[in-house]
Amino acid sequence: MSTQQQRGPAPRQAAIAEYVLAQGEGTAAELAERFDVSLMTIHRDLDELERQGIVRKFRGGVTAQPSGVFESNVAFRLKAMHEEKAAVARHALSLIEPGMAVMLDDSTSTLEIARRLGSITPLTVVTNFLEAINLLSGERGIHLMALGGDYDPLHSSFLGVSCVEAVQSLQVDVCFTSTSAVSGGFAYHQEQHIVSVKRAMLDSAARNVLLLDHSKLGRVALHRLAPLSAFDLVLVDAGASAEALRDLDEHKVPYQVCEVGGDRTDPA
Repeated sequence: MSTQQQRGPAPRQAAIAEYVLAQGEGTAAELAERFDVSLMTIHRDLDELERQGIVRKFRGGVTAQPSGVFESNVAFRLKAMHEEKAAVARHALSLIEPGMAVMLDDSTSTLEIARRLGSITPLTVVTNFLEAINLLSGERGIHLMALGGDYDPLHSSFLGVSCVEAVQSLQVDVCFTSTSAVSGGFAYHQEQHIVSVKRAMLDSAARNVLLLDHSKLGRVALHRLAPLSAFDLVLVDAGASAEALRDLDEHKVPYQVCEVGGDRTDPA
């Protein structure tokens, strides 16, 4: 009997999750061999990980990639399209001035903005994203307002009715948000409880900016978040296809294409 079998399923499932999040996907046969267990055991493990919302099963395997009804775990999203998100975030900084109140949603795209805010103080920053809260909590010159609510470990953020009510009590200068899919003049997201918080954020800002890496263009998800007309500006990285940009043009969406690489903060 292997060491992992002796320790029980929980440590093995955690190791399987870590592997799939790192690789993006895997087959049941590959995982059974890697973790020295039967296919039946692997399927039970994958069923449990899917129940927890960490991975999504498909015929013969499992994936951490998003679908129309499944948003990837925050651990996977933190690693995905990192350079593209950083490029968009660098351009977003040009929209922020000292003294502003800025709202950041729980996306890994806005986390890239949070990483760079220390150079634009003083600022008030409002967010429900624990990753951003931890990052900014020790930053001098930033008045941090953490939005409470029900903690969701899969998103590392605070959500629910109390979070929505907290957002609705505020008015900020600019809100930066991201989402899972954009197509046909609409922004979409897989999860209703995420949508309700993002919509409240859009209503609480004088200006709204949507951050997108190009993988989100030309896709749809279960819930319509908002028409793209709800955003004053869309920022997308230069990996966006000509077809995707034509779709934005056809719907008269104001957008800016951000070149990947470098460390400039001014728009191209």
